[in-house]
Amino acid sequence: MAITYNWTIANLEHNVADGGVIVGHWRCTAEDGDYTASAYGTAGFTPDPTAPDFVHYADLTEADVLGWVWGSVDKDETEANLAAQIEADKNPTTSTGVPWTRNQ
Repeated sequence: MAITYNWTIANLEHNVADGGVIVGHWRCTAEDGDYTASAYGTAGFTPDPTAPDFVHYADLTEADVLGWVWGSVDKDETEANLAAQIEADKNPTTSTGVPWTRNQ
């Protein structure tokens, strides 16, 4: 089964005065059957309300902000790290416990 990735924006921080977004809180969840892994982070922005491509907070879509996030967060690296976590869960190289309780 192939890993599916779901990127979402959990929250935004914005300037009240001009509606410029200054921080985006993002999450990426990876799923492969019964195995999941996730990453959470933030990306900072420097909005310029005079720029022709400025988008006011009230007019943003999640796709807009994800595009900004992927401009400052390495999307491929994040997804590769999540894939490695899932692979480690599928094929563990370490275990925990105490041997004297395994047969009780």
